[in-house]
Amino acid sequence: MKLHHTDRAPAALGPYSQAVSVDGWLFTSGQVGIDPATGTMVGGGFEAQARQVLHNLEAVLANAGCTFADVVKATIFVADLADFSRLNELYAAAMGDHRPARSTVQAAALPAGALVEIDLVARIR
Repeated sequence: MKLHHTDRAPAALGPYSQAVSVDGWLFTSGQVGIDPATGTMVGGGFEAQARQVLHNLEAVLANAGCTFADVVKATIFVADLADFSRLNELYAAAMGDHRPARSTVQAAALPAGALVEIDLVARIR
């Protein structure tokens, strides 16, 4: 098992790694909309947080030699399913034509007061 860390994504909020790879698979921890430069949640509501989450995940994937095209499964937690349509637009823009399996769940609360959290499973080439 190899632990992955990049300064281009926020440090873990607890005793876990940004990502772990094993046997050709990368498992990211959930990312929220924290700006790695400031260590604070981005302002601007759901859309700004979702964009930051995707940016953070892109950095974690890149650190392991992956891109969104390598993702096979995404799990998304949102504070409010009313944001589902906007989430789909932002997610589709990030993924391009790639369509991995995905689950989306409304959560009662997310870390650091986040409005969205996403974790990914990717195949390392």
